[in-house]
Amino acid sequence: MKHNVTLTVTSLLSVVLFSIHVTDDIVRGISEGGRENAIIILIMLVYLCGTLILAERRLGQVIMLLGGLASAAMPFIHVRSASHSGHVAQSSGGFLFIWTVLAMGATGSFSAVLAALGLRMIARNESPDRRG
Repeated sequence: MKHNVTLTVTSLLSVVLFSIHVTDDIVRGISEGGRENAIIILIMLVYLCGTLILAERRLGQVIMLLGGLASAAMPFIHVRSASHSGHVAQSSGGFLFIWTVLAMGATGSFSAVLAALGLRMIARNESPDRRG
């Protein structure tokens, strides 16, 4: 189904952008490395499992919906104040940082919409009235 292929691609793209974004956060000192890396790896693992292993199931769709919503929130979380966004934009590599955050917002939003539609389709197909 084309819908699931598109959702898989956008979710994978969100994971790649998330890894670039987190790396940039660590390099800039916005986030610490260390123990946080285990949490980040766990988040990426769950998102990848939902995308690649559980894509056709309700749990996979829920994971991709939550991952999409989290990605969609990144522009608002990281660029919430003019001073922060101005400081980052004017720094070395600022373009990549801002672009990554905006791309995460776009792909995450699209993934969330597709996952919500996928959940709706799963609910329609699994309802007792439709089983014949």
